[in-house]
Amino acid sequence: MTETQIEIRPEMTMEAILKVAPSAQRALFQRYHVGGCSSCGFQPSDTLAQVCKDHNLLDVNDVVGTIVLSEQADKTTQIEASEVRGWLAAAEKFTFIDVRSPDEGDIPSVEAAEPLDYNNSAKYMELEKDHRFVFICTNGERSLDVASYFIGHGFTDVHAVRGGVSAWMASDDAAAS
Repeated sequence: MTETQIEIRPEMTMEAILKVAPSAQRALFQRYHVGGCSSCGFQPSDTLAQVCKDHNLLDVNDVVGTIVLSEQADKTTQIEASEVRGWLAAAEKFTFIDVRSPDEGDIPSVEAAEPLDYNNSAKYMELEKDHRFVFICTNGERSLDVASYFIGHGFTDVHAVRGGVSAWMASDDAAAS
């Protein structure tokens, strides 16, 4: 299977870029501290060239490359729910963490996953850097953010369930039939 190369040009708006590369905002924040808060944010109507100018990012091509690499990394970080179910069935060693907040209780829980301990993140950071983590959330977006955080802290075996809890529930339905 060939990988489709996404096309990002400096004159594209951030809205257009985020449609073709949903990881762009995460990538810009991780590498350049752009887009994560009101002081470093951008508007959807801003072009990439304008964002780079506003934040003194001189090499727009490097920024484009960062976004493309981030999109590719997201694809390799995401994992199918069925694969995680296989690891659980085989009793493989990994930490499975539900990163949803307690106020998202209306969405079914994932019994195999422990809730993220937001008050004691040190318990995760003390693990070996090759420890396997799998994160899950409602739709797969926040789990990618958390996975990126762990990757940024040197962990090498980090995954996010593609599609989140709905994909998890669908994979259970598929396994049952």
